[in-house]
Amino acid sequence: MKPVIHSRNQHTIVYDADRIPEPEHRLFDPAYWQEKGAIKGQVAGRGDTLFLNTSFGPAVLRHYLRGGWAAKFSKDRYCYLGIKRSRPFKEFEILRKMSALGLPVPVPLAALLERRRLSYRGVLLMQQIEDVKPLGAYLGQLSGDSRVWADSGNCIRQFHDSGVNHVDLNANNLLVNPESGKIYLIDFDRCSISPGSIKAGGSNLARLKRSLIKLWPDHSSVSVDKCWATLMDGYRG
Repeated sequence: MKPVIHSRNQHTIVYDADRIPEPEHRLFDPAYWQEKGAIKGQVAGRGDTLFLNTSFGPAVLRHYLRGGWAAKFSKDRYCYLGIKRSRPFKEFEILRKMSALGLPVPVPLAALLERRRLSYRGVLLMQQIEDVKPLGAYLGQLSGDSRVWADSGNCIRQFHDSGVNHVDLNANNLLVNPESGKIYLIDFDRCSISPGSIKAGGSNLARLKRSLIKLWPDHSSVSVDKCWATLMDGYRG
């Protein structure tokens, strides 16, 4: 990967020059991809997310949106405290570092920071992980001794051993490839990494368990506690 920062007027873009030859602002514009007929899917949520067919492969475009009470004042603008402290640039950088460590994450392609006076809006473009579904989509379908649970625990442990603190670890941020059984972790907005500093997984794991309990289907004959025990076996190795 060859990260390059390009600034012009009020727009600053960091991009992987090995994958993207020119840092164009239109790469972050949904209307541009709509005109090209390149949008193949969309997910609405905390950030508007588009799935794209691009010349540099399947990609995901995510527009940073505020949540909670802050969204009442501004839907997508954040206080500008410098390029390196902006949310899109920080997420690009942590994804770059984790990719270099071989962790199962989407590879970052480019990030945009668009300034206006003392605020900015941000967009992130990254490689799409194909043929996966969120772990949350399988709840109640997997038996308590399914390998997916142990593999999920092992995946999380890799991140903790690499010094990664995921602030929103939940059942929908773990992606499962049903064919290979490989597990990926996504959504690293506001997360941090300290290579060489092993993270204790207490708060991360507690958040994940709360997520599983909240999403667990009422009609399921499978016990969430048994599945959690298998996940923790995988986590402990």
